[in-house]
Amino acid sequence: MYTVAVKRDFVAQHYLIGGDWGPENQKHSHHYAVEVQLEGDRLDQHGYLVDIVDIEKHLNMLAAHYRDQTLNDLPEFAGLNPSIEHFSRILCQTLASNIKAETLMEVTVKVWENEIAWASYRHEL
Repeated sequence: MYTVAVKRDFVAQHYLIGGDWGPENQKHSHHYAVEVQLEGDRLDQHGYLVDIVDIEKHLNMLAAHYRDQTLNDLPEFAGLNPSIEHFSRILCQTLASNIKAETLMEVTVKVWENEIAWASYRHEL
């Protein structure tokens, strides 16, 4: 199985809802790091799983969309606690629908909210 990954970072804000998480219930910023991992069992005619330039294009667009935003205010988080678990799923499903390659079998997105805490979501194609 081949894996290609690209990582980007950006700052965005959120506040948690639906429970008592102390300071996390107040609006605050995170320096998020997002890594998309693409997997497949074969390469294309150029020896690529997916062209990294294409991956970067889609990941850069997502990073630009979320940069300096409050996640709670965005329609994709309507009715959701803006946890890194939900965030990883939203990002993964968006990337999986936008990155097209016949070689792809799986897309995984990992979202770090700091140096020690992350969540991921895997989407099989």
